[in-house]
Amino acid sequence: MTEKTYNVLFLCTGNSARSIMAESILRQLGVGRFKAFSAGSHPKGEVNPYALLTLEKMGFPHDGFRSKNWDEFAVPGAPQMDFVFTVCDNAAGEACPLWPGQPMTAHWGIEDPATEDGSDIEKQRAFALAFRYLKNRIEQFCAIPLHRLDRLAVGARLREIGESEGVTHREAEQTP
Repeated sequence: MTEKTYNVLFLCTGNSARSIMAESILRQLGVGRFKAFSAGSHPKGEVNPYALLTLEKMGFPHDGFRSKNWDEFAVPGAPQMDFVFTVCDNAAGEACPLWPGQPMTAHWGIEDPATEDGSDIEKQRAFALAFRYLKNRIEQFCAIPLHRLDRLAVGARLREIGESEGVTHREAEQTP
C-alpha cells in the first residue's frame, strides 16, 4: 500500500526567513512523502537573502521561493493542508484562517534570525542556528509513522517536537 502524500504549510508573519527555510528543508527531507509550502500573515514581499544563502550553504533548495500571504492557501482550489506549523511567535498569536479539512496544527517557534543586527558573520550564524533547529524538528516530524498512529498520538508528538531544542526565549520563560 502506498502511503499518502501530506501537504504541510509553514507559517510565519513575514514569510521571509524561518518559514521559507522550513519549506525548503521539508521539500528535500520529505520528498515523495510530503509537499511543503510556506506563507505569512503579513508577507514582506521578498525572501531574506541570508535565508537563501544559508539554504545554499547547507545543500538545500534555494531557488524559486517567494514571500506570500497565507490567504493563497485558504481559497477554493488551493492545496488542502494536512499539517500547519507556525514557526514564529507573532504568527502563533494571530487568528489563522480556517483551513479546509481541519489540518493538524502545532507551534514550533524558532527565534527570528532576521533580528540579528550584528556583523555579517553574526547574521550568518543566527541563520545557521535557526536552520539547525528547524532541520532537527523536521527530521523528527519525518520520522513519525503517520500511517500507524491515531490523530491524538500524532498531535502529542507534534507538540513535543515544538518543545524541543530551539524554543524561543519568550516561550522558555513561560514554560512551567
